[in-house]
Amino acid sequence: MSKLDPLLARWPLVALLASAAMLATAHVFQRLGYAPCVLCLKQREVYWAAGGVALAGLLLTRFLLKEARWRAALNLMLGLVFLVGVGVAAYHAGVEWKFWPGPAACAPGGAVTAEDMGALLSGEAVEMPACDEAAWVFLGLSMAGWNALASLALAVLSLAAARKEWSRR
Repeated sequence: MSKLDPLLARWPLVALLASAAMLATAHVFQRLGYAPCVLCLKQREVYWAAGGVALAGLLLTRFLLKEARWRAALNLMLGLVFLVGVGVAAYHAGVEWKFWPGPAACAPGGAVTAEDMGALLSGEAVEMPACDEAAWVFLGLSMAGWNALASLALAVLSLAAARKEWSRR
């Protein structure tokens, strides 16, 4: 029995809580003055999707689909969602490192979020931050870089949980 077994046994719940924690962290950084760019907001969408998949899966596997194969499928879907998160975050980190250009909406003055609509309606000028400038760096990695690592860890754990459930069959 490995030390991860208790964690993997309740993986959809852990994935839901991890997604909520990642979203809360992003909002704390935003409150601290680190405005999100377009790609930052895309990274948040992955955690919203993972949280939705985890919650729906928890309910379905609890009340309707109780066999191990359904729990394995749920964990596999979570792994795939988190792998998308790795891709989005790594893409953003690459834009910050100038490895490749970001989308046109990432240029200063590009797309506007729903939060900015109130400011627009009041006549204030709203400008989104550029995606190619890391607003915060810790140990050489930007928020996007750390997010890529966190998403990778969540994906690996999701796939390990799927494998564990699959072996129960």
